[in-house]
Amino acid sequence: MLNYFKAKQARKKEIVQKVKEDKAKLRARKQAIMAMPEAERKAAIEKEKQFLKEQKQQTKMELKALSRKDRRAIKKEAKRYKKIKNRPRRFAGWSIVAVIAVMLFVQFGPIASGLIDALTGKHITAVTDTPEGIAARERGGKVAEEIANEGIVLLKNEDKQLPLQDKKVNVFGVAALELRYGGGGSGAGDTSRAIDLFKGLENAGIAYNTELHDLYQKVGAEAGVGAEAKTGIIQVVKGMLGKNSSDEPKIDYLTDEAIAQSKAYSENAVIVIASESTEASDATAEQLELTANKRALIEKVSKSFENVTIVVNAGNALELGFVEEFESIKSVLWIGTPGPYGANALGNILAGNINPSGRITDTYVYDNSSSPASENFGDYKYDNLKYSFLNYEEGIYVGYRFYETFYLNDEVGYQKTVLYPYGHGLSYTDFEWKVLNQKLSDEKIELQVEVKNVGDRAGKDVVQVYYSAPYIAGGIEKSAIEMATYAKTSLLEAGQSEVLTLSFATEEMASYDMNVEEAYVLDPGTYTIKVARNVHDIVSSHDLELTEKKVFREDKDTKTAYENRFDLAQGEIVYLSRDDWKSTYPSDENISHVAPDYVLDAFSKKPEPSKQEMPTLGADNGIVLEDLKGLAVDDPKWDAFMDQFTLDEMIDYVANGAYRTMSVDRLGVPKTLLMDGPAGFSYFFKPVVAASYPSEIVIASTWNNELAYRMGEAVGKEARAYGIQGWYAPGMNIHRTAQGGRNFEYFSEDPVLSGKMAASMINGAEDQGIIAFMKHFALNDQETNARSGNLIWANEQAIRELYLKPFEITVKESSPLGAMSSFSIIGTKWAGANSVLLNDILRKEWGFDGFVSSDAVFGFMKAPDAVVAGNDIMLDIMTPSKNEKLLHKAYKQDPSGIANGVRTSVQHVLYTILQTYLFEK
Repeated sequence: MLNYFKAKQARKKEIVQKVKEDKAKLRARKQAIMAMPEAERKAAIEKEKQFLKEQKQQTKMELKALSRKDRRAIKKEAKRYKKIKNRPRRFAGWSIVAVIAVMLFVQFGPIASGLIDALTGKHITAVTDTPEGIAARERGGKVAEEIANEGIVLLKNEDKQLPLQDKKVNVFGVAALELRYGGGGSGAGDTSRAIDLFKGLENAGIAYNTELHDLYQKVGAEAGVGAEAKTGIIQVVKGMLGKNSSDEPKIDYLTDEAIAQSKAYSENAVIVIASESTEASDATAEQLELTANKRALIEKVSKSFENVTIVVNAGNALELGFVEEFESIKSVLWIGTPGPYGANALGNILAGNINPSGRITDTYVYDNSSSPASENFGDYKYDNLKYSFLNYEEGIYVGYRFYETFYLNDEVGYQKTVLYPYGHGLSYTDFEWKVLNQKLSDEKIELQVEVKNVGDRAGKDVVQVYYSAPYIAGGIEKSAIEMATYAKTSLLEAGQSEVLTLSFATEEMASYDMNVEEAYVLDPGTYTIKVARNVHDIVSSHDLELTEKKVFREDKDTKTAYENRFDLAQGEIVYLSRDDWKSTYPSDENISHVAPDYVLDAFSKKPEPSKQEMPTLGADNGIVLEDLKGLAVDDPKWDAFMDQFTLDEMIDYVANGAYRTMSVDRLGVPKTLLMDGPAGFSYFFKPVVAASYPSEIVIASTWNNELAYRMGEAVGKEARAYGIQGWYAPGMNIHRTAQGGRNFEYFSEDPVLSGKMAASMINGAEDQGIIAFMKHFALNDQETNARSGNLIWANEQAIRELYLKPFEITVKESSPLGAMSSFSIIGTKWAGANSVLLNDILRKEWGFDGFVSSDAVFGFMKAPDAVVAGNDIMLDIMTPSKNEKLLHKAYKQDPSGIANGVRTSVQHVLYTILQTYLFEK
């Protein structure tokens, strides 16, 4: 009997191994098919179906020829095979579904209709398979690959190891089997046509060790590589369950024989290290460090091979100090999360077919905990309030603003702390710069820089311009250096040169004085303009002397007066100051978890009834929406049009704003379709066939505004072809720390680069007649507790100079039609119910005239609070009927306030829809 069980167990192990091998082969076949052009892919799929059908028929015929006993035995084995094959999928699938169901029930209650509508995508009416749609998608794919070509960053290249002279490589790491093309959640994209790493190498003319690859296929299958999550909701839940592991298995599979075979094949070794990123969960500090298994892999390979290249496949800034520990690690390529064609770009850069021209958009340090912002990042809950909180004690000293200032006169300390400065990136060729002309005045800074390719191959270069403003001890906080602008050359052949003109208004060097002037101030003194290769590598400096203090008291475009608007968000905390680093340095050791009385009062206070005049409802004025095309939003005809709406129509309209706006046929109001996300069109609950792009961190790493514009343009053309009118993108929050779960979905730690990239993308999209929603407005810089209510405490200067600045630049340089408010509670006001943020800043101070959508609605986000504060529609996936009821209840308590609120909201949306391609002449 014991022998029977042993034999049965052994057979089970054999079947398990066979299942793993078959799955690996199937994955490889699917990837090969998906890499084909669309027309060839359809033919290949049909051929595959026919082959399987014939194979099944052949098996039936063979079974008929066997004895009954043999048939029974084979069928039994087939049944065991099928059971083992499906078990992991069934378990993983149902465990995740169970978590989703519990999560949705806890957040929203048992609202069946909303859940069914969301899961089935009832309102997602995009048609993606028309000839126009296919053409637009293929156009987008070409742009996506161009972005990857320019977004990959060469961080290190000792002895000019790259490009490869010997076009043969050994690829190590199970992460290589499943590149992270993007992050998870609403910022994910359609990767069904993605090129895998090995196909990318082949396409570039690089051979790889197939024996080593076969070994990794087996190791990867045992490690569970390939359980891809195809929808945002599954990716998010996997992240929450901790199932997005990117660790390597133990390296006992790398035997001496395997290493010897690999060395005989080539002395070139490529190691891929990866990290997961997903919406709704942040990275721990440990996840950004090397795990024991990854270190063991790197040590073994680095000690065995002469030429090692590290490929960094991550949307967060990993700790990469290990690349300095091994002499054989001669090159490092950061690919970020490079989209479905990133492997083609990587292969071409390794081969030398493309010269890398990307620059990093974050500061890479040896220890991520050296950032002062990391002292206050994570889970902090109040003891006497149902919400959480987060203290931005670091003030303006985020990213390079801290490191360049703290180590201003300590180069040794800087080099021990910073591995790769913000803006760093190398090339296969060399460039010389010469400042041909400079015009520095109290109105404008302009530099003409000649860039000459003095190397032996074509390439692109990036010129970065920074400034250092005079700091007065005890005065306004100032970083030792800040980015002003940048420009990228065209492709310069060897010996070719190009002159770039870089300019910015002198006023842009002003700092916000929250203590005295409540305005932007240029202090008297020397302003040094720095032409640089990165924030720490200055090529030339040019001084501007200002003899008098200059105060800017109003916005130069809208003429709205500046004033402190976020005093209530400052809280009772001490902010970091360069005047006294030691006593002001952030710490959460003695943090108070007791909300002050004024905070408790703010959340218990009931709104006072409005004293506004009651608007007209349900009039019959014979006006339809198209009659208002071209009229200003304050034209009297708008009043006559809006008088025709009933209260119920307006309440339904603002409450049902998830992925759509509703039609009102009798008034000529069409429905619209609004879709995620920043890496291409997607839907949180179902796969969508669409072009997919590199994540925003890779787009920003191109430092190419024109390429960002072309991406937006490609998305806009896709939208027109699919019947989509709105795009929930771009995301433009700040990389406050390296741990932010959505850092892949945002551009940078710097607000200027973030703002200019976002403005370029929006200009491209909206030139095609669609609505782009800049998001998440504002201070949405961590995922932990964001969806349950997180109070953000930050001072006015940091809010304006860092966290609002990208949005301000975007409004001024692209006039976006849409904005999405964030989950964050700024001080005591949720962003979507924060009139100071949405009306005083966004509309009045900056001149925004589009409409504002909430982010996905969770329990603390209430429509009655939103519509009276400037948030126009609710992205309410599950509970629109609940918010309708809340609005009706609020109307009974404050008729004129709610009626005017929903009326204003609906008008904002309709005015915006008139700007879309739906109303093109």
